[in-house]
Amino acid sequence: MMTSSTSTATPSKHEFTRQVEEVKTPKSDINALILDYLTVAGYPNAAAKFSSEANLQPQQPTSAIQQRLRIQKFIHRGEIENALQELNQVFPSILDNDDSLLFALLRLQLVELIRNCNNSPDRDITAALKFAQTKLGPKATTKPEFLEDLEKTMSLLVFPQDDSLDPSLSALLQPSLRRDVADQVNQAILEYQQQRKEAAIRQLVQMRVWSEEVTRKDTKKDLPETIELGLDGDDSCSHDAISNGHEPMITT
Repeated sequence: MMTSSTSTATPSKHEFTRQVEEVKTPKSDINALILDYLTVAGYPNAAAKFSSEANLQPQQPTSAIQQRLRIQKFIHRGEIENALQELNQVFPSILDNDDSLLFALLRLQLVELIRNCNNSPDRDITAALKFAQTKLGPKATTKPEFLEDLEKTMSLLVFPQDDSLDPSLSALLQPSLRRDVADQVNQAILEYQQQRKEAAIRQLVQMRVWSEEVTRKDTKKDLPETIELGLDGDDSCSHDAISNGHEPMITT
């Protein structure tokens, strides 16, 4: 009896991939990146717990991170008036010196008022109109982009909020607008606190993408067809740090 066997050759790794795998990043550097992210993104409990376990000096006092987190949560829940009150109480000069940020918050508050009135049985738009006239109208005349944003937002009162709504208008009702404004506020507070406005890991990813583009375009170096960023792997470390700190990730 004759038997046959089929052998499958293991594809050889690209030289670039092999060299990357040989690089061993110190654990201390990884821990520093994780702590930096938890601090900048605003997870006070997780940052405190992780800095203690990793034997790292906290980048910010827990109370300072909690202030930013509390304001972000207000915005993510659509409680813009509470966010404004907190900002004016704790960081009054931020809104005094940043017209664009103040307008973004007020416009988001108008969106929430329009959302509420459209969901009410009588659809009373009085509160939204009064807010637009008294709070946003005077500011909209100072910059063309403010006026354009206000006009677009007011269109939500005219058109039905269903599947036929123009994508540029429906985007105003999506959670992403709350996230964008919350990120702007978080960065403004970090700058006020004399901290970096962006987590170091984001800057590293941007630098990594840029360097690959330059290498492929200008130097014509031999690189693999695709190079993964390495963000789809096991993220249990950062996830566990946040979970053990009893802080859910802000996603909506």
